[in-house]
Amino acid sequence: MSLSSAALAARRVFAAASHSSHEGGARTWKILTIVLAFPGVTVCMANAYIKMQAHNHEQPEFVPYSHLRIRTKKFPWGDGNHTLFHNPHTNALPDGFESSHH
Repeated sequence: MSLSSAALAARRVFAAASHSSHEGGARTWKILTIVLAFPGVTVCMANAYIKMQAHNHEQPEFVPYSHLRIRTKKFPWGDGNHTLFHNPHTNALPDGFESSHH
C-alpha cells in the first residue's frame, strides 16, 4: 500500500501537530496534583478527623425487627451465631447486643 506524496505530507503534519500538543503534559499533571490533589486529601482527612471527634460512640438502642438478623442455619465458624466479621459494638445478634466492655 503506497501513499501519495500529498497524503504522506499530511500524515507528517498531523503527527507533528499531535506531538507538539502533548508537550508539558507531565508538568501539567504534576502541578494539578500538588495544587488540587494534596490539599483535597488534606481537607478530607481533617473533615473525617473532626467528625470522628464529634461522633457519639454509644451503642444504639436495639429494635428487634422481624426481617433483620434471620438465621435459618448456623454459620460454619465459631458458635454459629456470630457473622464472620462480627463487631460486638455495632453488630447485634438476633436477641440484642452483646454486653460491652467499654
